[in-house]
Amino acid sequence: MPYEPPTHTVERSLRATTGAKIVAGVDEVGRGAWAGPVTVCAAVTGLRRPPEGLTDSKLLTPKRRNALAAELEGWVRAYALGDASPQEIDELGMTAALRLAAVRALEGLPVRPDAVILDGKHDYLGSPWRVRTVIKGDQSCIAVAAASVIAKVRRDALMAELEAEGGPYAAYAFGANAGYPSPVHKAALEELGPTPYHRLSWSYLDALPQWRHLKKVRLSAEAAALESGGQLGFDF
Repeated sequence: MPYEPPTHTVERSLRATTGAKIVAGVDEVGRGAWAGPVTVCAAVTGLRRPPEGLTDSKLLTPKRRNALAAELEGWVRAYALGDASPQEIDELGMTAALRLAAVRALEGLPVRPDAVILDGKHDYLGSPWRVRTVIKGDQSCIAVAAASVIAKVRRDALMAELEAEGGPYAAYAFGANAGYPSPVHKAALEELGPTPYHRLSWSYLDALPQWRHLKKVRLSAEAAALESGGQLGFDF
């Protein structure tokens, strides 16, 4: 399916209206998974022409995505990744965990951005960062698209490594599903239960009577409020 390539339009607007000189694109992957971290990438690209075919990582084949990520890592001016673990997601809720991962990514950059382009309509980052949210920014903004591809490839590789280690984790087929819902993943959960890499506050445990006792409930009302709209709540 043809698609419009991303541009520097939003970045140019931020530079013109705010005086920002360094603008980072930020995107996440893993928000709706049952297992694994949520991973955020912050990428600074400047205003150079991007590699051919750059777009939202979800629109790319795995082969093309991997090749493009390798190219992007040498093309971007700077990038950094930040994770929030399954345990942090369970304790904080998804919205707060996303912020934690994003701050880790942004603070991992060699220079502090003057402004951030954040994919989506909700600003989960907040003060003191100067944020511009862009719906489908991973398709329309070059820096966000670059962050999208790098984050997706890095997290997928991390999940594949768990399966490659063999042992009980191989049954969950993390290399194929990256911790997201799938029939194989469901079957492994029913038989073996959740691993240390699973999110134990997620609603999938409600459909597993033999493992339901492992479900965690966050005690902090503030954390629960922060999560509003964060967990996708997949059911079998």
